[in-house]
Amino acid sequence: MIQKGGAFIASPFPNRCRMFRFWQSNQAWLTPVVLLLLPVGLFLLMIVIPIVQSIWTSFYEWDGTGEATWIGLGNYAELIGDPQFFVSLKNNIIWILMFLLAPVFGLALALFLNQPLRELRFIKAVFFLPLVLAPVIIGVVFTWFYDPTFGIVAIVSRALGLQPIAILSNETFVTFGIIAAALWAQIAFCLVLFLAGLSQLDAELIAAGRIDGASGWKLLRHIVLPQLRSVTFVATIITVIGSLRNFDLISVMTQGGPYGSSTVLAYQMYEATIFSYRAGYGAAIATVLFLIMSIWIAAFLWHTLRREERMG
Repeated sequence: MIQKGGAFIASPFPNRCRMFRFWQSNQAWLTPVVLLLLPVGLFLLMIVIPIVQSIWTSFYEWDGTGEATWIGLGNYAELIGDPQFFVSLKNNIIWILMFLLAPVFGLALALFLNQPLRELRFIKAVFFLPLVLAPVIIGVVFTWFYDPTFGIVAIVSRALGLQPIAILSNETFVTFGIIAAALWAQIAFCLVLFLAGLSQLDAELIAAGRIDGASGWKLLRHIVLPQLRSVTFVATIITVIGSLRNFDLISVMTQGGPYGSSTVLAYQMYEATIFSYRAGYGAAIATVLFLIMSIWIAAFLWHTLRREERMG
């Protein structure tokens, strides 16, 4: 009802009035719901639904276009008997272990570069360079470095009186050569994170530690590192995920060769789906990779939370 000329008449928009009153009385919980609808919807559409579809597809024999045939765990049984799968899995483990060096070197470089010196500005820019380069460019550049005829590695080897090694053609060294190229960019990413963390350190706490006689390693271990715990957590999680999602450099530098020795699960999934027209088998590989990633992150989170509880 609305008042007009001393008399009450019916509102011409009763539904709109009821909606307005409902919004006013429930605004406390409706506001966050409305704000979350879009991001949650996008997360479900772009992340959750594709994951579920990929897992469901892994139970079918499907070429990606025709009719899918249900085979249950057939793709997974084939994975167990596929030697290339175990080569890819071994390479993924090597990637994870070596990529964990990125936060360590990133922290060391951040401690070195976190100095109030003008001369370090140019050096910082040099270390930040990998962050603005596409992985494809990094792959091409390192392919030139590893060339056994004119690459930097070959030049240094000849200067030392050694026979140059064709790293990208050697089944023993090829994976480590690609990881070295990937680490160059990942260390720069961790460096940026730790530099941001070092800029937020409590100066008073550091000064108090120095007054109490803490310096060098003791100051780093007991005062600096505890304040960088959240940054270290983020850097480690992103680094592990990056090590499991490696695809670009392998595609550019070796295409999984020689003889599949540098293939990882992500690249094997790509080859099985795109070139072999086996979308179901590729989905099974993707599911295994997703499980490995989930188990690793869950274990790391559990360990971190337990340590936080013990410390305080």
